[in-house]
Amino acid sequence: MGHGHHHHDHEHDHEPVGDTDASVARDLSVPDGELSPGQLSRRRMFRRAGLLGAGLTAAGVLGGEGRAAAAATRSDDARDEGRGREPRDGYLWLAGDHHIHTQHSSDGIYRVIDHVRHANAYGLGWMVITDHGGATHAKIGVEKVNPDIVAARAAVKDTLVFQGLEWNIPAAEHGTVFVAPGRNEVATLKEFESSFDGSVKGASSNTPQNEALAIAGLNFLADAVRKRRVPDALFFANHPSRKGIDSPHEIRGWRDAQPSIAVGMEGAPGHQAAGIAKPNGPGGGRGYYDSNPGADSFPGYPAESYKTFGGFDWMTATVGGLWDSLLAEGKPWWITANSDSHWVHGDTSDRGPGGDFNANGRYEDPVYKGVPNFGSGDFWPGFYSRTHAGAEDFSYRAVMDALRAGRVWVDHGGLISGLVVRARPAGTGRRGVTLGGTLQVRQGARVELAIEVTLAGRRTGRSSCPRWPGWTSSRATSPAPSPTRTPSPRPAPRSCSRTR
Repeated sequence: MGHGHHHHDHEHDHEPVGDTDASVARDLSVPDGELSPGQLSRRRMFRRAGLLGAGLTAAGVLGGEGRAAAAATRSDDARDEGRGREPRDGYLWLAGDHHIHTQHSSDGIYRVIDHVRHANAYGLGWMVITDHGGATHAKIGVEKVNPDIVAARAAVKDTLVFQGLEWNIPAAEHGTVFVAPGRNEVATLKEFESSFDGSVKGASSNTPQNEALAIAGLNFLADAVRKRRVPDALFFANHPSRKGIDSPHEIRGWRDAQPSIAVGMEGAPGHQAAGIAKPNGPGGGRGYYDSNPGADSFPGYPAESYKTFGGFDWMTATVGGLWDSLLAEGKPWWITANSDSHWVHGDTSDRGPGGDFNANGRYEDPVYKGVPNFGSGDFWPGFYSRTHAGAEDFSYRAVMDALRAGRVWVDHGGLISGLVVRARPAGTGRRGVTLGGTLQVRQGARVELAIEVTLAGRRTGRSSCPRWPGWTSSRATSPAPSPTRTPSPRPAPRSCSRTR
């Protein structure tokens, strides 16, 4: 795990540097054909949001031949696509993170703008601020963080910044709750936390009454959406296996009670730097998954469930485990990967002197300390873990719709820059459906699954496919260089594909 960001200065008002997807996507001297899938998706987002030149439109992404080919497949694809219809030029695959803490958390340090600027520089198109629920946060913290979020939205326009909180789920672990922006976002979150947070209500123990309180909280969110108090709301269970207290029946209960609100879990927890060996890191388990069963843990979980596998939660990593079981039962339940960023590994910041968290609901702004903190287990949002959501456009509602539909893939370490998965009737040549779609076929019909992985670009141009049986490698053809600019040394992205 490399650590490539620069450290804050004492003012904390500048961005990380680096050749990011966002900066490449903004560079109109680089043709679309030379962009990776992630960079091309980001450029499409800029165009649709009006953040590039007015003469550039989304139609320019496809040439005339491409548009004709896309139109020719619409009638067949419509039969394949179940609910909704994929945009003609594809979804906007926006990387994001729904688990981030600031100085408004009792164990946080950074300002909202610090996280937003880093997330934007590392290519995130959306993010959720999720300070810890609790008595102080419920009383004053929800209101105090909102102006910082509103200011960050105005300052960094090409990253969507949601306000949420990390819910102490009654009788269970933590979870992300967030709502679409609107005039009632603060009031709704405040009422939810005051009424249904396990810490606020003293409802942490594993009892039927506390489990019922968790369901009541999800019902509250669904009711707020139904009554148009907020445009939308979502819930994800965070680090579900860390302490073994999210039992299978609770997870099923959340999902069954409000399937449009409770839509998934962290398939890979944050705190990934916690696994860096001493003296260069904390020397613990990735995600701080190094616990033992407690009094409220589900007794059916084995000892191995309290650790991660390749950084992924046991529920996700186990073939035939809880996640597989839910999907096999026809219960949509999606996974995410986030930073859970509190205090960044190797950063040289420290909390500002003075202040009273309990009285003020926040710590003072961070200051430059000058000594790298290698005891922290976190990365900046977008630096290592990403959740990619296939949105129909660049908007808060579109991101939430994508997460709810399961148009999601996750990555660690930026090893790949694009993933395309399509299912279609075998031998038809149809476009088929992608992640989150529904393919309807007759019983006994053969189905073809096509997977294309675009590896992260390497400046040497020596990128090649891993030695996966049955996979083939190809490189996109770059257009002829423009006579008005120097040809780019950046190699065209290399893709690995397999069809079964």
